[in-house]
Parts: sequence; C-alpha cells; structure tokens
Amino acid sequence: MSATTDPSTLPDDPARPGLSPRGVMVASVVGNTLEFYDFLVYGTIAALVFPVLFFPQGGDPAIGVLLSLSTFAVGFFARPVGAAVFGHLGDRIGRRRALMATLIIMGVATILIGCLPVFGQVGIVAPILLVLLRLVQGFAVGGEWGGAVLMISESGHPRNAGRGTSFVQLGSPFGLLLANGAVLLTVTATTDEQFLDWGWRLPFVASALLLVVGIYIRLRLEETPVFKQLEEAGAVAKVPVADVFRHQWRALLLGMGATAVVFSGYYVFTIISVTYLGRIGADTSIVLTGLVVGSALSIPVILCTGRLSDRIGRRPLYWVGAAATAVWGFVFFPLLDTGSAPLIVLAVSVGILTWAIMYGVQGAFLPELFPQQLRYTGSSLAFQLTSALGGLVPVVCIALLTAFGTTAAIGAFVALTAVVSAVAALLAPETAPGALEARGAAAER
Repeated sequence: MSATTDPSTLPDDPARPGLSPRGVMVASVVGNTLEFYDFLVYGTIAALVFPVLFFPQGGDPAIGVLLSLSTFAVGFFARPVGAAVFGHLGDRIGRRRALMATLIIMGVATILIGCLPVFGQVGIVAPILLVLLRLVQGFAVGGEWGGAVLMISESGHPRNAGRGTSFVQLGSPFGLLLANGAVLLTVTATTDEQFLDWGWRLPFVASALLLVVGIYIRLRLEETPVFKQLEEAGAVAKVPVADVFRHQWRALLLGMGATAVVFSGYYVFTIISVTYLGRIGADTSIVLTGLVVGSALSIPVILCTGRLSDRIGRRPLYWVGAAATAVWGFVFFPLLDTGSAPLIVLAVSVGILTWAIMYGVQGAFLPELFPQQLRYTGSSLAFQLTSALGGLVPVVCIALLTAFGTTAAIGAFVALTAVVSAVAALLAPETAPGALEARGAAAER
C-alpha cells in the first residue's frame, strides 16, 4: 500500500489559525446544496413532463414514464465514476480543487439541460443529448459529497464530527427544498400548456445564478489542515482507488450496505410518490407540497441525529432509521391512495423524516470507516456505488407495481433494503470517538 499516516499521530484538533471552521461549514453547505438542487430538480421534472417531451410513446404512456425514469437512473451510474475520479484528485491534490471542479461541471450541465430541444423538434437527438447531460450531472455529483463532508470534518475536532458533518447533510434537503420549491412555483405561475412548452426549463436555467454564487463561495475556501499535514508528512496515497479496493474492501462493503435503505427509502418517498400520484390522477401540487414540508422538517432531524451520534454512536441511529423506514414503506401507499391532501402530505413528510435519521449520521460515519489518506475516495465510493443501484429504485418500483399489481411489493422492497442496512451497521465498527470514550468510562466503573 502507498505511504500512510496513522490517524492517531495527528492532533485531535487540526484547526489552525487562518481557517474558520464556521466559514468552511457555510461554504460546504452552500456548495452541496447547489449540487443537489441541480441533480434533484431533474428527477421531479423528469417525472412530470419528460415522458411527453422527450419520450412520446403514442398509445402507451407507461413506457414513456419508464424511459424517462431510466434517464434519471443513468445519472446514478455515472456517480461511481465521478467518485473514483474526484476521490483520486481529492486524496492526491486536495479537497478544495476537486470540489471546485465538481461545482462547475454540474452547473454547466444543468443549464444546458434547460436549453435542450425536445423530441418534437429534433427527434431522437433530443433524448440522446438529455442522457449525455444526465451522465455529466452524475459524474459531477459523484465527487461532491465526499469532499464536502471532509472539508468540515477535517477542519474541526473529531469528537464533534457528527455535529459538524450533519450541516453538510443539509445540502440534500435544502437542494430538494429548492428544487421542488422552484418546480412548484413554476407550476403555479404557469398554465399546464405553458409549463409543458417552456416553464419546465426555468428551474434548470436558474442554476446559472446558483453557479455564480457557488463559485464565489468556494474560491474563499482553504485546503483542509489534515490534508496539508498528510502532504507535509509525505503520506498522500499514490493510487487511492486501488488502495481502497485492495486494503479497505471490507469497509467499502459495509459502507455500501449501510446506505442501501437510505437510497431506497428516499427515492420511493420522493420520486415514486410523484409518479404514482400522477398515475392515479391526483393533483401533483399536493405531493410537491409534501416534499417541501418534509424537506423543511428534516433539517432539525438531521442536525439532532448528527449531534446525538457523537454521544451515543453512529450505529444505533442507523438501526432506528432503518426500522422506521421499513415500517413506513408499508404505510406510505395506503395513505397516498386515500387521495386526501393532508394525508398525502403526511405520508411524504414522515417518509422523508425516517430517511433523515440515518442521513444525519452518514456524513461522519462513512469517512470514519477509512484511514485519512483514503477518506475522500473510500467514502465517495461507498456512497456512490450504492447510489448507482439506488438510481434503479424508481424503475424497480414501477416494475414491481406492474408485475404484482400492489404497492405492498414496493413496501417489501424497502423493508429488504432496511434489513441490509441494519446488518451492515451491526457488522461495522463504532466510529464515534465520543461514544467509544463514554463506553470505556462506563466499563471502568
């Protein structure tokens, strides 16, 4: 293996004068939010209008829906590639440079999607261009998350990693909140014909403003103290991806398993809810309202679970979140079937909250499974390899619904992934320093 640095030889608090942990936190949260906005706004609009605009199928609209959701999945297949490339760059030349590249690539791809011609204008060229740009989106977001959490965890005290990285995890609900808020605003401000004609483009093109803001903020970031120390000690990994697969494969598998239900639950409660309600003729704005409400409520849950994980450990919160998600997977669709606006909002909101319990812990847990010189690559791959499978969740769910004719099949699928995550968390080591110290003190007594 390439040269390594024993984490125990590094000081407990690597922060140095000149680097503001609060400023790093704000920059990481904003940058991560913008990238998730770009990535998630695609999913909502793909469920609403892409079957008509890019995949018209004449008499069988279900095929158009499947094709549209498949392009959503395509972006996930590119995420592991982005994780490997930007993880390598982040572990070799620094977290900051890798993060700046992901932001620019994502922003440009999103803007271009909003400028694409549709099938009725250029035929088959339209979906081909859409797929290519979705691949670019996936490639960029694949390298974002790992770097964002490391910018915070490596700029503060390890015993507060759960609390600090939970702020980065806000990028997903903030991004979902912005994405669905933008779509909801556009839907309400335009007629159905206007939204189908040009309104759907606005949330994509709005990314131009977000990109400028993101670049300005990230230009003010410094490299993390931990990476600087690795450079000074000559302990930077030469081939991080190979080192992870050769020496950290067990940690990689455990990290992937722990995130299984995080992806399955999230996309069932968000993307599938939009598609399912559209199929049964419910008002789309209701589920969009539920997504906005759930995203807003998940913010304090993520912050609380991140902070709590520093005290009681990362694993117990994974078990609680997995169990809650498994149960809600069976409750979710019966609530949607009622057609009641309050119950639909409740179903979507609570679903997102069960996901938030685990997501608030994930930013600290996954990087801590790997040594410092491989953390960008290892945590990114663990997260994004599972995300590649997670991108198939909408397609799998529609296929299950079609094959079995009951939403209980989707609930069973969510429950199965919850079991995988619970077992992986059980087999993984506890990584929270505060929890380990508390247990050691209790044992001594």
